[in-house]
Amino acid sequence: MNIKRILITGGAGFLGSHLCDRLVDAGHDIICLDNFFTSQKRNVAHLLGRPNFELIRHDVTRPVFLEVDEIYNLACPAAPGHYQYNPIKTMKTSVMGAINMLGMAKRCRAKVLQASTSEVYGDPDVHPQPEDYRGSVNPIGPRACYDEGKRAAETLFFDYHRKNNTNIRVVRIFNTYGPKMHPFDGRVVSNFIRQALAGTDITIFGDGSQTRSFCYVDDLVDGLIGMMEGPDEFVGPINLGNPNEYTIKELAELVLELSGSSAKLIYTSLPADDPRQRCPDITLARTRLNWEPGVVLREGLLKTLEWFHTIDIADYRAPTPNF
Repeated sequence: MNIKRILITGGAGFLGSHLCDRLVDAGHDIICLDNFFTSQKRNVAHLLGRPNFELIRHDVTRPVFLEVDEIYNLACPAAPGHYQYNPIKTMKTSVMGAINMLGMAKRCRAKVLQASTSEVYGDPDVHPQPEDYRGSVNPIGPRACYDEGKRAAETLFFDYHRKNNTNIRVVRIFNTYGPKMHPFDGRVVSNFIRQALAGTDITIFGDGSQTRSFCYVDDLVDGLIGMMEGPDEFVGPINLGNPNEYTIKELAELVLELSGSSAKLIYTSLPADDPRQRCPDITLARTRLNWEPGVVLREGLLKTLEWFHTIDIADYRAPTPNF
C-alpha cells in the first residue's frame, strides 16, 4: 500500500473525526489540525496512542508549515448558531484557511480537497440542485458569513487550479448526521434527538414543511475519499448528499417514533434566509465516482440514537452562548 501523509483540518469535528478514523485504520499517516472552537477532543482521543496519528491545536487562519501529500480542508463552524456567533471569524476561517491550505498544497505539490457546502445554493430556485446552478444567496444576511465564505473559498480553489495548476477537489456537502454529532450543535437531527431523549418539546422552525435531505456520515466519508482518490482531471464541484427528501416535520415524527419519546411538537418562527428546499442532484457523483449513499434515514437515525444513549449529555456544553 502507498502510505500517504494526510492533513485533515477541522479533524476533531464531526465529519473530520470520522475521516480521521477511516484513514488511520487504512494505515495512512494522519495529522489532525483543529482549534477546538466547536469540535471536541473526545472525538479523536481514542486515536492519540496510534503511531500514525498526530493532533495539533492550531487555527487555519494562521499559516502552518507541514510536509504532506494530501489535505482535506474541513475547518469551519458548520451549524448556523456557531457560525453566526462570530461571523467575521467564520468568514476568515473560510477565506484565510483556504489561502493557507492552498499555499501549502502548491508548495508541497499536494492534492487538496475543499469541503464546501450546499449553502452555496442559498434558498434555491432550482430543485433538486445540480452543480451548475449558481444559487440564490443573500450576500448581506445573517447566514452570509458562511454561505459567501464557502463561495469565496471555491473561487480561490479554482483560481489556484487555473493559475498555479494546484491539484484541487471541491465537494459540496449536504446535511450529514450520525454518531459523534455534538448534542448542542444546533443542527436539526441532533436538536430533535436531544429534545426527544430529554422528553422536552421538539422545536420546529416554521410549519415544518420545508425539506432537507439527510446523508449518513459513513456514506459521506466514502464520497470524500472517493473524490480525493479520483482522477486528477475531475476537480468538481460535486454534490455529496442523500437525494431522498423529507420535510422537517417528517424527520421530527420519525425521531419520536424511533426514540419512543412522549415529547410534543411545537412550532416557532422561521430564521432569516432559511432555505425552503434543499436536496442534491447527485447524477455527477453517480457517474464520475460511482458513489451514492446506501444508508436509509431510519437505519441511520437508529445508529445515531444508539450513540446518543452511550454518552452523558452533562459532559457536553453548548460551544457558543447561542444555545
